[in-house]
Amino acid sequence: MRVRVDQQRCIGSGMCVLAVGEVFDQREEDGAAQLLQEDVPSELQDRVRQAARVCPSRAITIQQETNA
Repeated sequence: MRVRVDQQRCIGSGMCVLAVGEVFDQREEDGAAQLLQEDVPSELQDRVRQAARVCPSRAITIQQETNA
């Protein structure tokens, strides 16, 4: 699973950081979310999905990796 944050949509609510601080942090200058890791380990994937669901601006997108 890969995760991305749309910096233009992010309003800096911090909900993603509360949900999974291992993957998300907030920039000091404006509070916008930033990724600590783009490739999400399997043990954190459920929490990242939850972070995407609770994001008020829908700035988090998840891409599932497919086995070809």
